[in-house]
Amino acid sequence: MDYIDRIKQIKNEKKITNEKLSSLTGIPLGTLSKILAGISDSPKLSNIVAIADALGCTVDYLVSGTCQNTNNCTLSADEMSLVEEYRSLDGFGQELVRLVVAKESQRVGAGVSPELSNERKTAKILSPIPSPKESTRIGKRSILLYDLPVSAGPGVYLDDTTADTINVPDNDKTKTADYALRIKGNSMEPKYHDGDILLVENTDSVDVGELGIFILDGNGYFKKYGGDTLISLNPEYGDILLREYAEAVCCGRVVGRLKKK
Repeated sequence: MDYIDRIKQIKNEKKITNEKLSSLTGIPLGTLSKILAGISDSPKLSNIVAIADALGCTVDYLVSGTCQNTNNCTLSADEMSLVEEYRSLDGFGQELVRLVVAKESQRVGAGVSPELSNERKTAKILSPIPSPKESTRIGKRSILLYDLPVSAGPGVYLDDTTADTINVPDNDKTKTADYALRIKGNSMEPKYHDGDILLVENTDSVDVGELGIFILDGNGYFKKYGGDTLISLNPEYGDILLREYAEAVCCGRVVGRLKKK
């Protein structure tokens, strides 16, 4: 393999198109295409350095195939498996992995126990959800409605706040709801409107195409999950690119709504 083959191999593993690599490196698409096609016999060193940085490898590896090992140690079978799994993820997945590793490094370095770390994380996203009180109405059950709205437009910070108990129909559509939040804004119209109450299942992930509650750098959003983007139903609002945020966390799947009365 030569340097072109190694560039193409990493591009394929990370699912990076020529257009995206051009954007990441600042190399014009025409110039990049010539490099990858072998038309440019002597590409600029600055371009090779930019490509290596964008692909997350060293220049030495691209040129000679030699892996740089700054830790002066070999990888175990488990570590190599983790590296392969990491490379198979999309950009959003890799960003989440890096976030978890960074958070765990901080926790271990600070000597914080896992139990305490989890409690702090829960408190940051939403107040702990107690078991619903037994409803006195037939065909109803009680869940918590948080006073602070999650935004369907500009983000609103989801912090610890007081919550009221509300009664919701006890049926197959609402049985998975753990708590409720109120929409503010119009970016999820025409299906969801300002003032509607969302019924939310407490979960840390949703599938592509599902509606969820997300925390981006401390701000809360109600959006459709697009894999590497958060999508508004209202075409007047653009997609939110997750790679532009240092912290992106899912804290619930929207399973229904109560119309504003």
